[in-house]
Amino acid sequence: MAQSGKPLLIKRYASRRLYNTETSDYVTLEDIAGFIRDGREVQIVDLKSGDDLTRQYLLQIIAEHESRGESVLPVDVLNDLVRSYMTGNVSVVPEFLKNSFDMLRDGQARAMENMTSMNPITKMPGFGVMQKQQEVFMKAMAGWSGGPKGPPSEADVAPEESEDLDAIKRQLAELQEKLSKLK
Repeated sequence: MAQSGKPLLIKRYASRRLYNTETSDYVTLEDIAGFIRDGREVQIVDLKSGDDLTRQYLLQIIAEHESRGESVLPVDVLNDLVRSYMTGNVSVVPEFLKNSFDMLRDGQARAMENMTSMNPITKMPGFGVMQKQQEVFMKAMAGWSGGPKGPPSEADVAPEESEDLDAIKRQLAELQEKLSKLK
């Protein structure tokens, strides 16, 4: 799911505009949310001071989704988070949440692995495309916003899967041609 390596560096200018250092263009909070949904880690830093602002902006993304009526967290969880920050005691809530999401990611990875290992259906043409769609579905089911966005793009498909897809397209075209001759 998440890509390894360095996080995508976003710099915040004094004007509060956010600058993607990889693509050399300005981005919005929605763009950053999209990077995260796509499995990228991001780091947002203040250009002048060098302060890490990542947490602040991630919380802002969640708050904006909540304000639009897209319930990200149940009210009980929000209450527990507020309580954990308002008490002087060390809270187990942040560690619990981190471990819960780690377990969720691991479970998703195992489910995807189980789908492909030792299964004869994996040899079927176009299976890779279906698998990509299943991954998108699993992300959506995990409660992440921005669920399925249609079939994967050409860039998301491995070369051998692309060949399978091309073969399916050719077969479909042949069938359509035969059907038109029958009429």
